[in-house]
Amino acid sequence: MSMFCYQCQEAAKGTGCTVKGVCGKTDDVANLQDTLLFVLKGISWYNEKLRSRGLNPGKVDKVVFDGLFSTITNANFDRNSFVDRILSSLEIRDELHKKCVEAGIELPGELPDFAHWKGSTAKELEEKATEIGVLSTDNEDIRSLRELVIYGLKGMAAYAEHAWNLKHKNAEIFSFMQRALVATTEDLSADQLVTLVLETGKYGVDVMALLDQANTSAYGNPEATQVNLGVRHNPGILISGHDMRDMEDLLKQTEGTGVDVYTHSEMLPAHYYPAFKKYKHLAGNYGNAWWKQNEEFETFNGPILFTTNCIVPPRKNAGYQGRIYTTGAAGLEGAMHIPDRINGDMKDFSAIIEHAKKCSPPQEIENGEITGGFAHAQVFALADKIVDAVKSGAIKKFFVMAGCDGRMKSREYYTRFAELLPQNTVILTAGCAKYRYNKLPLGDIGGIPRVIDAGQCNDSYSLAVIALKLKEVFELNDINDLPIAYNIAWYEQKAVIVLLALLYLGVKNIHLGPTLPAFLSPNVAQVLVEKFGIGSITEPDADLKMFLKETA
Repeated sequence: MSMFCYQCQEAAKGTGCTVKGVCGKTDDVANLQDTLLFVLKGISWYNEKLRSRGLNPGKVDKVVFDGLFSTITNANFDRNSFVDRILSSLEIRDELHKKCVEAGIELPGELPDFAHWKGSTAKELEEKATEIGVLSTDNEDIRSLRELVIYGLKGMAAYAEHAWNLKHKNAEIFSFMQRALVATTEDLSADQLVTLVLETGKYGVDVMALLDQANTSAYGNPEATQVNLGVRHNPGILISGHDMRDMEDLLKQTEGTGVDVYTHSEMLPAHYYPAFKKYKHLAGNYGNAWWKQNEEFETFNGPILFTTNCIVPPRKNAGYQGRIYTTGAAGLEGAMHIPDRINGDMKDFSAIIEHAKKCSPPQEIENGEITGGFAHAQVFALADKIVDAVKSGAIKKFFVMAGCDGRMKSREYYTRFAELLPQNTVILTAGCAKYRYNKLPLGDIGGIPRVIDAGQCNDSYSLAVIALKLKEVFELNDINDLPIAYNIAWYEQKAVIVLLALLYLGVKNIHLGPTLPAFLSPNVAQVLVEKFGIGSITEPDADLKMFLKETA
């Protein structure tokens, strides 16, 4: 095999990609990502020693989480950017080594490989992956638990970066991420690693709370909002990904230019924030979930800005190839990359704005409106109405259907499941999984929408806060006594940290689909079944009967 990766739901044959990633990642990029992760472990090893003396440089935290973020599925496909990241990370690691020596910190006579290995050419960096990649851990259960922690850390890194961009930081989260990275290199037992997995979930809750605070303090609490699905007659920029600070910078710089801004996929929830509603050129949402971009980007006509992951490499000769821009941890060979902020100032989006002015307006692919904006503050405002509906029996059960969408035909399950739900049930959702059913005419229950959309994948935190509030209102001892069922779709590592966060909060009997992760060994999967009641999906009709029977 020329690579090995099984971090996402699309792992080839349900076991792992060995020649090229189903996501579009080439073997050289996959191997460079493994090497970058290896070097980040070395950086973390030194930095935690310095942290114990209060000598850790603040810049290192961003280097670690930004590097982790770049290795998330569908985030960065640019080989050269990974070569540059690894080389600069090696320099930082060696600076930290020197700092440890100068501080008199005792180091072992024989340093771990990740603490001293050097490579200088792209070939050397790629070849290192054959020694230190996923399969370098022989015991499949230990490997499974280590990777579960690492994928959780990758998800945490995404949320930490978004919060950082809004000047919200948490040193304990950064320390845990680095400590946990190092722990995956140590000779820990399976039981010790299970404990680390749950601790990862604990910090997953913390980082999502940090990002929630960052977003709401900057832009206000999301409000119930009708979002336009049609188009206007001005040229436009389509912004995809998850970063709200990038959205803010783009809206400020496009104001008064005659260029409209449209959200795509996981940027849809930007419409829910009060601070963005003042921008009259925030025109609406264009398209659906990330995996449909090959067809939908052709008709948009204007440039597309990827702020984070959820990139699908364009087909050869795709008409929109020359209209793609990336920024932050995102990267795509041939795309123009917009550099990071300098000293916290705005990014410079002038190039993409000038490009947009020369383009035709987008072609309309649908019309109408969809409703969202039901994060925890908005739901709490409706709490009395929701509680009364539950007590009266108007709402019999809530179904948490958060998570990711994907291109597998088996994901039609979630559309069918939503269509089959009885009229006295409500869907709680966050993430792009909602695109499987958020445009269905499911109606409402006494003014309460039957699809309550909290926002992005990180806004799954809102769903947990809502569940904990309902537990308090109904004076229950156990969150699992609520009339809530969990039927969650997953695709990549941000969904992994959401799952670990829910497990840490004590949520049990989560059903996960469309398939269980390839990185769960049979023994680890069995532990999750026995301790937490993790289950897989079957057929919509059968699963619905099972969920409703549990309520009866």
